[in-house]
Amino acid sequence: MGAGMAVRLRESGADVTAWNRTAAKAAATGCAVAETAREAAGVADVVIVSLADDAAVLAAYDGPDGLAAGLREGTVVVESSTIDPETVRRIEPLVTGRGGVLLDGPVSGSIALVEKGQLTFMVGGPAGGVESARPVLDLLARQVFHVGELGSGEVVKLAVNTVVLALNQALAEALVLAERAGVPRETTYEVLANSAIGSAFVSYKRAGFERPDETPVAFSLDLVAKDLDLVRQLAERVGARMPQAGTNLGVASAAVAATLGGQDMSAVAQYLRDLSGDL
Repeated sequence: MGAGMAVRLRESGADVTAWNRTAAKAAATGCAVAETAREAAGVADVVIVSLADDAAVLAAYDGPDGLAAGLREGTVVVESSTIDPETVRRIEPLVTGRGGVLLDGPVSGSIALVEKGQLTFMVGGPAGGVESARPVLDLLARQVFHVGELGSGEVVKLAVNTVVLALNQALAEALVLAERAGVPRETTYEVLANSAIGSAFVSYKRAGFERPDETPVAFSLDLVAKDLDLVRQLAERVGARMPQAGTNLGVASAAVAATLGGQDMSAVAQYLRDLSGDL
């Protein structure tokens, strides 16, 4: 997603400097490449961060070559990774201590949507910071929602992913059920896509479910398990009962343990096929 955003911004005429822990990935965006996160942040008025997990985020901000060290007065940092709201609050002093403004702005949408500039941003933090970042976010997004104070963006993103990942699980179960009863998955998917559950997610995951061996990984099962564990942690802190999310976490974790973690989220269906055994 981070690479997709960098390319979209560059193609939209923005002056983009990219940094990645793997330099070749930054170079592949066609943007100017910084050697350190500090160098990248030092030339930016708006910094967008998109990383896999909380540990990667913390490592990117801290230290002499970290992002925070390069910030200038008034720079707006949009933390778009899907992480714990508490992690966002933990990095806030690193940003504000350098005179910057931190927003948490995770996104909803696929790689195809970022290429079209049609992501949805859920942004938490000061309203002034949101307005300062909006000209950049508008190049990437169909909608930018300011959902509240810092950390609120991550809360809403975890709520969104709770539904998305439940739908992913339900699609997998429905397809495996129909397959084992003798109906081809393509036939079932066509009906599902045109039924009451038809949605953007059902549409863009079609190839992954129908032709998993031919479809690139868009969102891995490792990340599914990570996000559902973040949902679990937040639910425990706020006292929310979420039995379905707990079940989905159990299935995703078991699929990861079955060595499917690097495969696309649609591989839940393959895990269920393997679990069901031969007909």
